[in-house]
Amino acid sequence: MSNLYLNTAKPFLDIVLFSRKLAALVGWEGPSLIILWYAISGYIIKLISPPFGKLTAQEQQLEGDYRALHTSLLAHSEEIAFYNGHEWERTNIDSGFNNLYKHINYVLKKKFWMGIFDNMLVKYGAVMCGYAIVGLPVFGPNSAAYLKKAGNNQSQITKDYVRNSSLLINLSKAVGRVVASYKDIQNLAGFTTLINEMDDVLVDLSGGKYTRVMVVKDEQDVTAQSLNKKATVESTFGAAKIIRSDNIIFNEVPILAPNRDVLVEKMSFEIKPNMHIMITGPNGCGKSSLFRILGELWPATGGTVHKPELSKIFYIP
Repeated sequence: MSNLYLNTAKPFLDIVLFSRKLAALVGWEGPSLIILWYAISGYIIKLISPPFGKLTAQEQQLEGDYRALHTSLLAHSEEIAFYNGHEWERTNIDSGFNNLYKHINYVLKKKFWMGIFDNMLVKYGAVMCGYAIVGLPVFGPNSAAYLKKAGNNQSQITKDYVRNSSLLINLSKAVGRVVASYKDIQNLAGFTTLINEMDDVLVDLSGGKYTRVMVVKDEQDVTAQSLNKKATVESTFGAAKIIRSDNIIFNEVPILAPNRDVLVEKMSFEIKPNMHIMITGPNGCGKSSLFRILGELWPATGGTVHKPELSKIFYIP
């Protein structure tokens, strides 16, 4: 908002002051021609300009979606690990990044070409128009009266030319800033659109109105081979030996937290298929830690762990 004010308030004042001064020296044809040129330029720019306001709002939306993916990953990291969903999450986050990258790249290309067109039309076109205006006193319809007043004095004519050029340059800059302010207006429109949406949500929340939208993704056929990429039946994880079997067996396995806090010095038990077992105990005794070691989220630092293939066991966080 402040940039928009600076790019419109002072230029409008400059347009009034420099136009009056220039009109007194070269006639009203001069300021009228330069303002007419910028008006035509602004109309052409408006016709060919992409909807930068809409693109700005879309960029902010894509950036918010991309940040939300990272937040979701942090918030549900353990569940993702138990479900072996890391590849899907990686694909999802990469897709969000690529969408944001492609959109920003698209906007930058549009701004690049529009910047070239703006310079050619607004700056260089105005310079050519300006040469015609500063020549009006000598070559215009009132040239005879001007030359008679100047007495064909080349020094006086040069002095007037330099003075008129300075006035014209400042007038052109002022009008050019007003014409180029369409970018600021479009960006402002994009941001205010998002703030308006956020305000609507806050009003709904304060009024107790909630709208939840569930996005259903297409289910992917995940095979046991993609879930378990280990070619060997027996592997070593940490200092403990992990053996693939139909039963779950802990044989003298210490329950340690990643910070090396000892929760249980050694634990041994066996769970066969169709058995029902409940593990109880106070907070911090190692119930969840046992589960994480079984799911290989935490390292087993000793003993032997027998556990089924990933295709035969499912962890519910």
